[in-house]
Amino acid sequence: MITQILNIIAPVFLLIAGGALAVRLGWISTRAVDGLMDFALRFAAPALLFLSVARLDLGRVFNWPLMLSYYIAAAISFFLAIFLARVVFKRRPGEAVAMAFGALFSNALLLGLPISERAYGLEALATNIALISVHAPFCYLLGITTMEVTRRDRQSPLQALRKILPMMFRNPLMIGIGLGFVINLGGVTLPVPVLSTLDMLASTTLPVALFAIGGVLTRYSFTASLGQAGMISGLSLLVHPALVYLLATQVFMLEAQMMRNAVLMAAMAPGVNAFVFATMYGRAKGVAASTILLATTASVFTAAGWIWFLGI
Repeated sequence: MITQILNIIAPVFLLIAGGALAVRLGWISTRAVDGLMDFALRFAAPALLFLSVARLDLGRVFNWPLMLSYYIAAAISFFLAIFLARVVFKRRPGEAVAMAFGALFSNALLLGLPISERAYGLEALATNIALISVHAPFCYLLGITTMEVTRRDRQSPLQALRKILPMMFRNPLMIGIGLGFVINLGGVTLPVPVLSTLDMLASTTLPVALFAIGGVLTRYSFTASLGQAGMISGLSLLVHPALVYLLATQVFMLEAQMMRNAVLMAAMAPGVNAFVFATMYGRAKGVAASTILLATTASVFTAAGWIWFLGI
């Protein structure tokens, strides 16, 4: 079992470590890393999400028990993080929300997909894709709404919507997901050359993105806010997936494979969106950066632990 888990986890994190090492040794520039990440997020990942959503069996994977198991757990983790940031670390309301976003937004695409695929196979990824298709809209809507309600210099809800809606509709990932739904629901059959091209493009997403993540992580460092980053990391890597597991098995009774994929997706470290959200509001950016680095490093062990607990 240990060897199996190592075989699943090691290639993902070795690619991340390879990207970090390449930048540290000067074999690749930070500008080139930015180019790789831009390619992954603007072209390859949208192609992957487009094809995945277009090929989904929507009737099977889009069900309320799955969505409620995952997103109720995410919301609880988020509000618990706000409470702890306010009570334990005495952070101001806006800072607490910015910190807590890391406990809400898992790196489901760039970490969740490769680890889930290696653990449970390509066929099982339909659950991940279904959850990813509403992940950013749900998390940003909840995060922004909570920020605007709680921060002292709050703007009107209309101003907040004017900020976030263009971000959503111009985001290449959301465009890929949206077009995938159009093709799926419309029963459109794309020409074989187009599908083959998109398949080739999509196949580059995960290795390129994982390598680029390693390079990006070299920009972050642990700061004096390590305790706060540790709290958010613990909620993200342990509490969120534990809540998904309890809801999926004790309340909504999800089928076993769907449950495993949902829990493993919840167990992923916060992605760069945690830093984007903090930067957008100019609050707790140091904590967000530390959380990304700490949680990604710790997830080598916590992801292996969840795979062991859930079974292969």
